[in-house]
Amino acid sequence: EIWKAPKGWARLTAVNNNYVGFWYVVTAFGFFLAAGVLALGMRVQLAAPMQDFLGVDTYNQFFTMHGTVMMFLFAVPMVEAIGIMLLPQMLAARDLPFPRLSAFAFWAYFVGGTMFFLSLFVGLAPDGGWFMYPPLTSIAFSPGINTDFWLLGIGFIEISAIAGAIEIIVGVLRTRAPGMTLDKMPMFAWAMLVFAVMIVVAFPSVILCTMLLEIERAFNWPFFDALRGGDPMLWQHLFWFFGHPEVYIIFIPAAGLMSMMVAAVAKVPLVGYRLNVLALVATGFISFGVWAHHMFTTDMPRVSAGYFSAASMAVSLPAGIQVFCWIATLASGKIKWTTPALFVVGSVVIFTMGGLTGVMVGMVPFDWQAHDTYFIVAHLHYVLMGGMVFPMFAAFYHWHGMTSSGALSERLGKWVFWLMFAGLHITFFPMHLTGLMGMPRRVYTYLPGRDLDLLNLVSTIGAFVMAAGILLFLFDLARRFRFTVHDDAGNLYGGGTLEWLPTGLYSTRSIPLVTSREPLWDRPQISKEVEEGRYFLPKSATGQRETLITSTVMAEPQYVQLMPGPSPWPLSAAIFTALFFLSLTVQAYPFAIFCGIIAVLSMLRWLWETDRPLKQEMADIGGGIEVPIAITGSKSHGWWALNTLMVVIGMIGFMAVFAYLYLYGINPEVWSAPPPLGETALIVVIEALAVLAAWGGRRVLASKEGRLAEDLPWMLEALAAGLLVGALYLDVSGWLATGLVPTANGMGATVFMLSVLQGQVVLVAVIMAAYLAFREARGIMTTPTNVTMDVVARFIIFCALQGIVFTTLPRVFPGV
Repeated sequence: EIWKAPKGWARLTAVNNNYVGFWYVVTAFGFFLAAGVLALGMRVQLAAPMQDFLGVDTYNQFFTMHGTVMMFLFAVPMVEAIGIMLLPQMLAARDLPFPRLSAFAFWAYFVGGTMFFLSLFVGLAPDGGWFMYPPLTSIAFSPGINTDFWLLGIGFIEISAIAGAIEIIVGVLRTRAPGMTLDKMPMFAWAMLVFAVMIVVAFPSVILCTMLLEIERAFNWPFFDALRGGDPMLWQHLFWFFGHPEVYIIFIPAAGLMSMMVAAVAKVPLVGYRLNVLALVATGFISFGVWAHHMFTTDMPRVSAGYFSAASMAVSLPAGIQVFCWIATLASGKIKWTTPALFVVGSVVIFTMGGLTGVMVGMVPFDWQAHDTYFIVAHLHYVLMGGMVFPMFAAFYHWHGMTSSGALSERLGKWVFWLMFAGLHITFFPMHLTGLMGMPRRVYTYLPGRDLDLLNLVSTIGAFVMAAGILLFLFDLARRFRFTVHDDAGNLYGGGTLEWLPTGLYSTRSIPLVTSREPLWDRPQISKEVEEGRYFLPKSATGQRETLITSTVMAEPQYVQLMPGPSPWPLSAAIFTALFFLSLTVQAYPFAIFCGIIAVLSMLRWLWETDRPLKQEMADIGGGIEVPIAITGSKSHGWWALNTLMVVIGMIGFMAVFAYLYLYGINPEVWSAPPPLGETALIVVIEALAVLAAWGGRRVLASKEGRLAEDLPWMLEALAAGLLVGALYLDVSGWLATGLVPTANGMGATVFMLSVLQGQVVLVAVIMAAYLAFREARGIMTTPTNVTMDVVARFIIFCALQGIVFTTLPRVFPGV
């Protein structure tokens, strides 16, 4: 009764991972199909020389949208969607810790992604490539709003991905079943944890570079204009700092799925569990040192080229460890050649071939020859198809029994595999040859008589063979798949982890005690015991939706988290967030402001119901064990979520500082004298007072008991937010007094960009302080476990510390 799903149109307000995760997977797969149709159109155009199936402008839009949709609307959202769908069951949690945030992430992605894709049908789709290099995409060479659609359209995807990443990090670290130590986590949980941390570190870079280019296009701030102290190479550094880890962001969750499926296929535990975990972490770490791997032909210094070449080869080592562990696992068991087994083995073959060509292009002299040819297209698709698409199809077959009342056909599944496997090689293997023969990528046609005709025709035929396999899969889905959260097809392939426990909308009837990595193999009776309610939280301890929060390392029960239920506000916030970005694209600024305000109010409304005074402070979770119902401080899941968000914002600031220092190093002659040091010291003092005020408000609240009669805590937070506004005003006016304007040169653009970034977080701090005041006015500010106050105070402290850095850096370095 507590967890029952809404009915009819009210289903759109559902926030449970069973629904949101399923919608997420279906939407991401829909974008995969749409991007595939674009690819077929491109292959028809290239089937013969001098074709006129697609004009040059249309082809450029198809090419850009294919890459953008596959990378931003399919690959990352799909693995995130699979994580939202599977992780709570694997961890035996009732749901991820912020269900409404998951719902918002999905709806922002769905609404915004659909609007973005529909731009193709009105001739406004971007046409500068999925990488959007300036100056090609600057206003001088791309005066239409096509590029703006890409730059602002990516905004909602970034919001969605980061929201999902915060959810996954906190969920994996804090909602695991008791006893599920880090050493007993499923490999997919490890993979999703590394994936989410990489998103938090990498995505801020692309957020920043899209902001910079859009501001340059809209307001003429010269970040990438070499004639005014900017540099187009800055885009490549920022974009590829995100772009190369992006490949591993896609691959790592798929590798986690592979590690779990090879064990199920071979019916033996994964060989080298700890080695696999180490390989995942090492891949994530090393991948951030490889971004200039894409820039060997940009005349970088030889020392830099040597470093990035070595890093490009080093990153293949942890991937090799995983592949050998998978092979050893398959070799140590007895394989039953089911459809998932075929896709798993096919993935290993394809991904290994793509990895080998990756090592080839990691060597600088070879990259000089192969760069921007179809050899790179072949390499990229082998890696992505083998590293993500084939594991995805294997996962569809392996886990569809969790959500469908009917099983997919094994016979048709094998046809699907062989059509896709053969089609992939027929399509992409000839591209290695056309690339080495000199065919450049990103061209819409080619001349006859260059021995490219037959190979391109073969590639086109292969694309349609692969499409036939996917079409057959869709036919089988339509025929057999029926979504259900009860009476599903079940554990068809004999997996040993907790997602195969009997579940309902609320996940498991009771949350089990975990003692091994494959509980269902080691304790066959556990399913019956869980269903009988013999473990933790067999009933609702509070009469509300709940899950159990456990410690980070050892997974010991710490407190019961009250879960929010269905709500229309995440949907409202997502729609108006998407409309906000769309309005900015067509320069409808008043409507954009209106949509932004409605989006923020919707978010505050969905939060309003949380963090209320509690009638019951302790809960019996079973076996006579009592734990608190709500806590604050470092043990709170909200504390972890805010820290993760501050890492995101801090990374945006870090990359902005990199941009400032990079442009100074390239064009120091445009740098002018900063404002006087006395003014700088005054601003720093004001920021420091903001820190003290915010910290003081938090301490005053914590020192009280029960309802606060005094207004001191929220007033101190409001004072801190006001000090932040004053410091920002002094900083901006001080720079303007020196005669520096953002349109003048690279220095002006980057200095004022730091002010824009600080202004954004200050605006959020002001909204937070106002929200705090409203809650105090309604009498729902309580002690000692007020999470809202804790979050607001720590965020304002973070804003002040960032303001000190942004103020002092350009004023002190490089100095007069």
